[in-house]
Amino acid sequence: MNKILKRILITIVVIILILVGGFYAMFNKEISTMNSVKKIDDYGFYEVHISNDYGLDGLVEQGGAESDGALIQYLIKTLVKGLPIEFNIPDFGCSTFQAQTPEGEWIFGRNYDLDPIPGMLVFTEPENGYRSVSIANINVLGFTLEDGPDTFFDKIMTLAAPYAIMDGMNDQGLSIGVLLIKDTPTNQDNNKLDLTTTSAIRLILDHAANVEEAISLFEDMDMHASANASYHFQIADAQGNSAVIEYIDNNLSVIRKNDGEVQALTNFLISEEKYNFGKGQDRYEILINTLNENNGILSTTDAMNLLQAVSQDKVDSDGDIIATQWSAVYNNSKKTLDIVVGNNFDQVYSYQLFE
Repeated sequence: MNKILKRILITIVVIILILVGGFYAMFNKEISTMNSVKKIDDYGFYEVHISNDYGLDGLVEQGGAESDGALIQYLIKTLVKGLPIEFNIPDFGCSTFQAQTPEGEWIFGRNYDLDPIPGMLVFTEPENGYRSVSIANINVLGFTLEDGPDTFFDKIMTLAAPYAIMDGMNDQGLSIGVLLIKDTPTNQDNNKLDLTTTSAIRLILDHAANVEEAISLFEDMDMHASANASYHFQIADAQGNSAVIEYIDNNLSVIRKNDGEVQALTNFLISEEKYNFGKGQDRYEILINTLNENNGILSTTDAMNLLQAVSQDKVDSDGDIIATQWSAVYNNSKKTLDIVVGNNFDQVYSYQLFE
């Protein structure tokens, strides 16, 4: 009897080892991604290094996704193995600008303004695209400052972080940031690749080396704005090019920076057809005036100081708290990132990227 029990026990152990080994063989890259999650600031800021295939090629091959709901279903099927996820982009107010350092390097500044939420640096290295670092609002995935991705189960949701990004830079020195416009949601129907706001950013970072390539990708997609809102984008590259992407009555509008000009963006439209629609004119004036007064030349420290000058920490007219959740200065030339979290400009985290 003892021999029989021993054989049964050994058989059970072998089966468990086979199952565990099979599970690890199937999901080892996902597990590596989850194990890379770490908190880098007690405000509620994390980083993750994506090791697994996050499915952008498959999304493109199926023609994209026409809504947040369709994107969620795709991510549930391909990334989080059937587990339900949230995907809700809230209202936010932001600022972006491009400048050049005294040494001739091109930089891109970005404030992300919202009520207090957790954020995450997302490092990606796709097989068929450019490496990038981006910053995700992981409240989109259901996390809060009190309940972040700190347990193994919670970290499963971070597999979808590549699609919760709000700004970023790739290894070619292309940067992009998205800003809210409170207008009728963009919903194009031109029989092109269907993408939502954040999946469009993902495509740009993975496949555009410069501003003109990014514009071409926007021209070849049908934009379906997320969360019942509208958005515009600023893109900038290592060659000093910058452009704003807007949608006016579902028509793509591209505003390129001309030689000798500076370019910045807040939360109102700058296209001639609907100029000044929105808010953030006060922040925009500070950005443009500062850039013009300095002939577009700012050091990285000056750029962070400018972001601080237009940062927010107030209660708005609706009684909601709005504060700058992160301030980032991307150096498109040197491929570096300086980032401040939660308006704490005394603490700057610096990264040398893509070495």
